[in-house]
Amino acid sequence: MNTDPVADYLTRIRNANQAGLKTVEIPSSNLKKEITKILLDQGFILNYKVSEDEVQGKIKIALKYDKISNEPVIKKLQRVSKPGLRKYTNSQGIPRVLNGLGINIVSTSKGLMTGKKAKSENLGGEIICNVY
Repeated sequence: MNTDPVADYLTRIRNANQAGLKTVEIPSSNLKKEITKILLDQGFILNYKVSEDEVQGKIKIALKYDKISNEPVIKKLQRVSKPGLRKYTNSQGIPRVLNGLGINIVSTSKGLMTGKKAKSENLGGEIICNVY
């Protein structure tokens, strides 16, 4: 049994990036769908498709690579808040990732959003992960 599905999600994307795969399939959940939507909006992935064939369903993510050097766009996916140690912050305490070049995904009372958007809406919450 998997105790941290978000860490599993991030690890599957990280492993597929390192292996140079074009797509990766991940078991679906509402939280994972929202994280994937944010990654698409911020330009870290090409596209995604959710299939609800089975009981749980799957998210198929098309990974993005640099056209010239063929390096993955996602350099690092880092889980911040873990089941054993949750990291909460107010809107002023949301850290910048790589001097603003990366994003952090924050779970707020109004749903999942980037740290920059949460800061502008004056919302704090749980910092899920950092992406750059």
